[in-house]
Amino acid sequence: MSLARCWYKQSGMIALALCVLLISMQIALAQDPVSSPNDEAWLEEIQHIFVPSDQCKQCHDRHYEEWKGMREQTPDLKSFGRVDGALLHGTALTSPVFQTVLGLWLETDPTQEERTKCLSCHVPAVTVFPQHTDNVIAQVMAGPKHVKVEGIGCSACHLIKSTVDHAGSPPTFKIEPSATMYGPYDQPEENLVHPSHQAQIYNGANYCAACHFSKVKDVTSPSLSGEILKGTICQDCHMEPSTGSSTSKRGALTRPIGRHWFQGIVIPGIMLSNRNLQAEWFSRVDIDVTKMTNGVGGTVLVRNGSLPHMFPGGDPVLKQFFVTIHIKDQDGNLLAKEEKRFGLGFDEILRGPIPTPLVNGGVTRKIPFFLNVPEGKTASLVEAVLSYALIPKPDEAVKSRYIATLKTEHEKKSAHNIIEDYSTARLLTFRTKDL
Repeated sequence: MSLARCWYKQSGMIALALCVLLISMQIALAQDPVSSPNDEAWLEEIQHIFVPSDQCKQCHDRHYEEWKGMREQTPDLKSFGRVDGALLHGTALTSPVFQTVLGLWLETDPTQEERTKCLSCHVPAVTVFPQHTDNVIAQVMAGPKHVKVEGIGCSACHLIKSTVDHAGSPPTFKIEPSATMYGPYDQPEENLVHPSHQAQIYNGANYCAACHFSKVKDVTSPSLSGEILKGTICQDCHMEPSTGSSTSKRGALTRPIGRHWFQGIVIPGIMLSNRNLQAEWFSRVDIDVTKMTNGVGGTVLVRNGSLPHMFPGGDPVLKQFFVTIHIKDQDGNLLAKEEKRFGLGFDEILRGPIPTPLVNGGVTRKIPFFLNVPEGKTASLVEAVLSYALIPKPDEAVKSRYIATLKTEHEKKSAHNIIEDYSTARLLTFRTKDL
């Protein structure tokens, strides 16, 4: 075979191989919506308004590191985006807990409107770009490494200018899609990067309550109700106050600033520094009871003090509360039991009004009960137990369908463990009363 003929034959084989490789890549791209070329178009559209936070860190490095959790690298943070009871906003979309809960809920066939409403607090950008809701969901469900869109980033929070006129349907924040960034300072520093402007909402509880709407009685009020916390707002406890500069380059060093990792109230230092907060924080249970010939009836009263929100956690939709009543004889033997659940199942979430949480600040909830006592037995004690779970326990069909969508055994095991852990009821408090 001549050298030229051999060269032409090899060239043809190389060209054929390249064609096959190119076709395979095109097929793979078409089958993978997360890495398709269209991603760049919708991402760029969002990022034109919601500037990625890694651009903000050039000047606001301290706040960026706190938001991202770079200063608190703990096992909990790496696993769940959680530090000492605080769920970092910067890791919300990449948390396996969020992915699991979203996946379970999607198996209940929510409408397009319900999907957008669900993401509106986790990804405020969808309130401006609702047409990209499913693109965001696709990235979240593909796993943390595929999430390119930003959820609760610097721009998502600092483009909020006010609340909506009427607060009938949470969330209640109103985003101003422009180059201007809003904040609490009355005289923001001039800079060459973006215009800055003060918005009063940053100095009010209604800023946080726009998404954490279960925490207060009135989501439009900038003040918290109650005498103990009068003059206090959410940011005073959850954004550890200090003085300094919000930028690394310049700025007034004596301005009040707050940390941006949004610590939970369960941090011991905060609890120990405020005795009144300790006294009012925890839910309490009382029992009004009447012993009858054929059973025991009465009312369980669940009380919470002046603290403006329910415990635990910041989620306003998923939380489950359980009130369990036990009737026992003088030897402690169980004669009768009833459990009442308060919360929505996955198939009910965002399908109607969001109910008032069982445990809410300054509110007493009255829960009537009646339990029959077996004939020949004598009731001597009634016990009321208040417990909670962080998410609803999914139906087996929903759980099976979601786990079946996961590709690896590791992913399936992880999802199973998250579901079991977060849907398991945990004790809050209890009360007993002799009959």
